[in-house]
Amino acid sequence: MGRIDSVGTIQLTGGNWRSVFTRFMKVVSSIKSAKKRHPACQVVRRKGKIYVINKVEPRYKARQG
Repeated sequence: MGRIDSVGTIQLTGGNWRSVFTRFMKVVSSIKSAKKRHPACQVVRRKGKIYVINKVEPRYKARQG
């Protein structure tokens, strides 16, 4: 993955730099705008929460909050 400096910045090492940026999902107030970001976005409901998932581009993940 990467190293964390004494300053707190992440130095990316190796070729797996994408996993650093796709780990987190956005919390949005409107799922309607989040599902229009990419054609492959899907709206699913899990455990009472509404999520937008995208298996093609995982950076478009979102949760309604």
